Amino acid sequence: MNRRMLLTMLWLLPALGLARSHHAENDHAQWRGEIAAFETADRARPPPPGAVLFIGSSSIRLWTSLAGDFPERHTINRGFGGSEIDDATHFADRIVAPYRPSAIVMYAGDNDIADGDSPQHVLEDFQAFVRTARAAVPGVPIAFLAIKPSVARQSLLPRIRAANSKIQAWAASQQGVSYLDVFTPMLGRDGQPDPKWFGADGLHMNRRGYALWIGIVKPWLDALKQ
Repeated sequence: MNRRMLLTMLWLLPALGLARSHHAENDHAQWRGEIAAFETADRARPPPPGAVLFIGSSSIRLWTSLAGDFPERHTINRGFGGSEIDDATHFADRIVAPYRPSAIVMYAGDNDIADGDSPQHVLEDFQAFVRTARAAVPGVPIAFLAIKPSVARQSLLPRIRAANSKIQAWAASQQGVSYLDVFTPMLGRDGQPDPKWFGADGLHMNRRGYALWIGIVKPWLDALKQ
C-alpha cells in the first residue's frame, strides 16, 4: 500500500465511524415488535395513570420484581433489552406519553457506551429524552440511574465514569432531574466492579444488585411525596 492510499484511508476512517454510529443510533426498527407487545399488554390490562415508569435497557427489563419492591406505588416496567437512550426517546409517544407517569426512572447508557457513543453523546441523548418526556408530561420528575460498573464491561470504566459525571453535573442544574448514584456503591475496595452484584455473565445483576438499587431509588420516590 502506497503512502497516498494509506493517508486516504486514515482520513476516511472517522467519517466511516460517524456514518456507522449515526445509522446505529437511528435504526429503531428492531424494537418495533417489543413496543407492539407493550401496547398489546396495555390494551389487555391498562396501567393506572400516575404510576412510576421504569424505562430503559435490560437492567430494567429484568427487574421483574418491581411491583413487590415498591408495594406502595403503582409501577410500569418498560425495559427492552439491548436498547439505548435514544430508543426510549424514539418510542416515547408509545411507552411514555400514554401512561402520564407521576415519575420516571431511567436506566440506559450502558449499551450506548458499549456501541461506541462518547460520554458527551450519552449526555445529549439523555437531555433529548428529558425534553421529549416533558413535552408529553410537563414537569414529570425524572431520575437517571448511573451507568453501572459491570465486570463484563470493565474496560469501558473510564468512559462510563465520564458519562456519569456529565449527566450528574447537568442533572444538578435542572429542576426535577436527579442522578442516582448506583455506580459508586457497586465498586469494590480496589475501585473496580464488584462481582457480588452480578450474575454469571458479569453484566446483568443478581437479586443482591437489585436490592442495592431499591435502597437508592426508594428514598428518591419517597421524597417526591413530601
